[in-house]
Amino acid sequence: MPIATTPSPPYFVVVFTSQRAASDAAGYDQAAARMMELAVQQPGFLGVETARGEDGLGLTVSYWESREAIANWKANGEHQTAQAKGRETWYTDYRLRIAKVEREAGA
Repeated sequence: MPIATTPSPPYFVVVFTSQRAASDAAGYDQAAARMMELAVQQPGFLGVETARGEDGLGLTVSYWESREAIANWKANGEHQTAQAKGRETWYTDYRLRIAKVEREAGA
């Protein structure tokens, strides 16, 4: 997956760090693909970067135009169902962090 192309700041970032459980890998992969399909359709979505290590530690960073866009994504019904399944089955631990990007630099 390439580095996300984002607009000039300010914009918002959601950092989701998770530790995968050893259960339901096929169900997780299917849900993750569906969440990616849905996220890119959300108004205010700017991009995403994601990685997961062999030890199950994952990091998904999504970029959004506004806090309102993030709240609307959180309220999406399919996303809420996936969140519940994550808490119940797919993750042994996770953290969600939201921040405002005020500066960006790169090559």
